[in-house]
Amino acid sequence: MSEFASQTGLSPNSKSPRRYLWTDAFAVCNFLELYIQTDDDHFKNLALKLIDQVHTILGRHREDDPRDGWISGLNKHEGKMHPTSGGLRIGKKMNERDPSDPFDERLEWDRDGQYYHYLTKWMHALNRTSRVTADTTYNEWAVELAKTSHARFTYVPTTGGLKHMYWKMSIDLSRPLVPSMGQHDPLDGFTTYNQLQMYTLENPDSPQHLDLSEEIADMTDICSDKSWITDDPLGIGSLLCDAYKVAQMIVRQYFDETELLEVMLGSALLGLEPFERMNPLKLPVNYRLAFRELGLSIGMKAVVRLEKLVEENQDHFKDSHTIHKYIKLLMHFTRLIEIIEGFWLEDSNREAKVWTDHLDINMVMLATSLAPDGYLVLVHSN
Repeated sequence: MSEFASQTGLSPNSKSPRRYLWTDAFAVCNFLELYIQTDDDHFKNLALKLIDQVHTILGRHREDDPRDGWISGLNKHEGKMHPTSGGLRIGKKMNERDPSDPFDERLEWDRDGQYYHYLTKWMHALNRTSRVTADTTYNEWAVELAKTSHARFTYVPTTGGLKHMYWKMSIDLSRPLVPSMGQHDPLDGFTTYNQLQMYTLENPDSPQHLDLSEEIADMTDICSDKSWITDDPLGIGSLLCDAYKVAQMIVRQYFDETELLEVMLGSALLGLEPFERMNPLKLPVNYRLAFRELGLSIGMKAVVRLEKLVEENQDHFKDSHTIHKYIKLLMHFTRLIEIIEGFWLEDSNREAKVWTDHLDINMVMLATSLAPDGYLVLVHSN
């Protein structure tokens, strides 16, 4: 994490820091975990400095864009006070597609804009920061981001019916860039909104406008009858991390969503079985993507913590034999942690082009896998 801070212009300061929203969300959680483990303010300060850099850079228009200032359209002072009210850019190297440009699927991966599933990761990082620092401002920013992104990414189809979601929006959130819906985006939104809402309810001094009840109701509807099954390692890992979130919120008596937890765990199992049969972890290094595999490793770390959480809080799960059965089956796959971490801890594998081409995200997610509680644990015990 120290190397990440140095090479991306976080510490020491750089005139042109390299910020990318997904990576930086995990990095904030990693710095918070280092602070918790060491009680060294240096790591907390790095987390707070990173948040400020992300808001200052990704909350504003690009340098190669004729537009200037906060993407929310707020003035300099108001933008600083509400840095997430216009959303946050992804941080891609290329500018977003112009409305007159034809859609190019391959090129779109390299273009800027806003991703909903990146925004939820940042909401999570801000919430974790409020939990660790006892400063409610960060969660307030997370809720403002939730309200903005929900209003712009969700829509009612022209044919009517339930709301849908866009996968990718323009920098100013005025138009969809990729209109299809990410498979896990609604579930990600549901769990993250509830995470923020739980914090707000536990802190009675929080402003009333931070209530996310309507957004949660929307996400509940959008999630209905959806399938969460995937054999993508990053998708499985994300599903398991969200499942652990849900379990923690059940234990804190915020809500009782044991049926949802059953579905999430069952879906992860149904994805892990074909993943194991395909055995992509046996492929040579040049055919593998570290950050996707490490996402699965982080998810399996969540399973280990979930097993302990359920064992220590039997009263909350006593009526769900299915949850106990699924956790037992999932624990058989925790051997993947050692396989994935061991492979990417090998110096020779981290010299491969597939590692160096995605150096920042690979480095940060390996750190998360090695010390995951800053990312996985919603509320640390005193």
